[in-house]
Amino acid sequence: MNVNNASNDKDARHAERMQRKKAVVDEKIAAAQIERGVLLVNTGNGKGKSSAAFGLVARALGHGMKVGVVQFIKGRSDTGEEAFFRRQPDVAWHVMGDGFTWDTQDRSRDVATAEAAWAQARALLQDPAIGLVVLDELNIALKYRYLEVTQVVADLLARPSHQHVVVTGRAAAPELIEAADTVTEMALVKHAFANGVKAMPGVEF
Repeated sequence: MNVNNASNDKDARHAERMQRKKAVVDEKIAAAQIERGVLLVNTGNGKGKSSAAFGLVARALGHGMKVGVVQFIKGRSDTGEEAFFRRQPDVAWHVMGDGFTWDTQDRSRDVATAEAAWAQARALLQDPAIGLVVLDELNIALKYRYLEVTQVVADLLARPSHQHVVVTGRAAAPELIEAADTVTEMALVKHAFANGVKAMPGVEF
């Protein structure tokens, strides 16, 4: 077999595989007819959980949606995403944390802070004008039992039917995973911090 014939056979096999794949994908697309808000959970030990959520903020704004963000645990107000999105008129941004738990070292204060943050989150979850709600690091507040997971899940499920929600943070509660529509676990392969690289603006905050 000459080179041209081998190349033609390879191209033909590729085209056949892609046709089969397209048929499968088209069938799945045709079967997905439900239109409603979805609950997404970004968890795992890898970097990118919050970054992915803020990417959805940009996507939602591009579609003309109003967005609400509540940041649990995190207390810093110098992040690039906040600096950018606070300038957007359709974004309500709330930094409600006092800092990471190993910094505060005060459980009663952390519980009170989380409860105040959840009150703000609940207001967003009850507002049908908000198309996307980001609950950043909520998983950590649930992990340490600063909030009651049963009540949190109930409030999430009672939101307006068209509203999307993204929850971020490590160690997502099993109850939240069960209630979610889409769950992504981000795995840690390498991280610059382990080699002594400081958290860099534009990448980590």
